[in-house]
Amino acid sequence: MGNGTEATKIPNNRSQIDQWKSIMFLYDSALKEINTKIEILNSEFVHIYGHTPIEHIKSRLKTPNSIVKKLKRAGHDVTIQNMVEKLNDIAGIRIICSYTQDIYQIADMIARQSDVTILHVKDYIRNPKPNGYKSYHMVVTIPIYLSQGPAETKVEIQIRTVAMDFWASLEHKIYYKFEGNAPASLQAELKACAAVVDMLDDKMFSLNQMIVSLGEEQKE
Repeated sequence: MGNGTEATKIPNNRSQIDQWKSIMFLYDSALKEINTKIEILNSEFVHIYGHTPIEHIKSRLKTPNSIVKKLKRAGHDVTIQNMVEKLNDIAGIRIICSYTQDIYQIADMIARQSDVTILHVKDYIRNPKPNGYKSYHMVVTIPIYLSQGPAETKVEIQIRTVAMDFWASLEHKIYYKFEGNAPASLQAELKACAAVVDMLDDKMFSLNQMIVSLGEEQKE
């Protein structure tokens, strides 16, 4: 799926601030490129099937403080080179969809883009994290075409349902509230909620199937 373009280069003949600005410009541009692709794919889906699989899209760039903390937690020196090479989620896009089945269809549509290269995938839906977290993660690169040529730039894409996103948002707040050491009772309740989220996703999909079926019967 890649096109052989070169990975992100860091200009060594410029100041650290200029290098930082150049790199963050690439990540910001990559977010815009991926966002546009997803919006077009979503519009095509509506055109073909008459409904949208995507509820909404969120995108963000990691802050300098978050980048520094993550590098330090992983035991890396805080350098621009390490930032580019070691971190995959500086540019991140989250796609929120209606049903679990939509997640894999959206991921497949993204993977089929000729200029998108899949670096790796983590399927936390079929293989949830121990705490109950479920989501589909893709790390991709996309070429950003500059005056001196294309630069492959990494973007992390997370795809999850509305219910999964609600759970993950709460888990995120608890994680930072207790600095990763939440009481065992709270962790158990959170994991129990993850099971409820699974049931809700299944029920909502079944309900949608029933609505579609009734609609087709009315047309006959």
